[in-house]
Amino acid sequence: MKHSNWRVMIVGLALVVAAGGVMSGLPAVAADESSQVDLIFAKWTTATPGCAVGVAVDGKPVLARAFGMADLEHEVRNTPDTIFEAGSISKQFTAAAVLLLARDGKLSLDDPVKKYIPELPDYGAPLLIRHMLNHTSGLRDWGSVASIAGWPRTTRVYTHAHVLDIVSHQHAVNFAAGTRWSYSNTGFNLAAIIVSRVSGMTFADFTRTRIFAPLGMTHTSWRDDHTRIVKNRAIAYEETREGFRTDMPFEKVYGNGGLLTTVGDLLTWNENFVSPKVGDAAFVAEEQQVGKFSDGRAHDYALGLYNRTYKGVRQVDHSGSTAGYRADLARYPEQHLSVAVLR
Repeated sequence: MKHSNWRVMIVGLALVVAAGGVMSGLPAVAADESSQVDLIFAKWTTATPGCAVGVAVDGKPVLARAFGMADLEHEVRNTPDTIFEAGSISKQFTAAAVLLLARDGKLSLDDPVKKYIPELPDYGAPLLIRHMLNHTSGLRDWGSVASIAGWPRTTRVYTHAHVLDIVSHQHAVNFAAGTRWSYSNTGFNLAAIIVSRVSGMTFADFTRTRIFAPLGMTHTSWRDDHTRIVKNRAIAYEETREGFRTDMPFEKVYGNGGLLTTVGDLLTWNENFVSPKVGDAAFVAEEQQVGKFSDGRAHDYALGLYNRTYKGVRQVDHSGSTAGYRADLARYPEQHLSVAVLR
């Protein structure tokens, strides 16, 4: 499914719930709204890969549904607790980890990246951690560089050592840091490396200890080892003329993506922006503060999050895509409404 159609489905789901459960004050989605949700996801059946859907209103889950299959080969159905890979939804967790270290006084978002990753070439203009987290770094996307070299992502097992090697050979950036916006996974891989080097812990251990465990996100971890067995994980697929084929992310890079999670855990995380257990009000406000270019102009990307409006309604969100996985997590602050979809 094209990403634009996927976005339409997410917004449609939010509107169904907003029109029903939110506006009527219901504690759960009513039967007619539930039927409309079924229609939105009707294409996923026992013959197709599927998805899990979760919605929360006022911090309380009002919808948890699953459609289609988690594993076609073994005929395992999806459930609301099925674990999927969340793609670039992961970026907000990486940014949060960096922010926690900043609040610990161990680094500053305005520190030069080279202070922690000396493998980087000198690009002339200062490249700051903040630039990486709001995509104004000018760093070339390492996956794109690898693809040009003939080895696209998922065709070989990339690691963070490969990322560092690729970046260290890029002796120029696409633009001076802070002057333009360009989406780049590289900055978030480097951010994960910084978290590990500064904290003295693996990135997985740090985020589990400081974010996932305090919030009770018991189904969430990182694909830091693609060979690890993860119970209840859905297989990712691509659709071809011959039918569905597996399309899994066989790589050991994370921070840019690689988050393994459920829709329920994602809704729990979204509620932390309203009632913080990890960090405080200032912490969640900083993560949602949109970035600015060097000349003072604002853009709509905060720290691992888009903060924008959809038809006049404020929407804090991020989508995700890795191999055959697709994901979307959106929050509508004024309505206290969150929507999570993983497939």
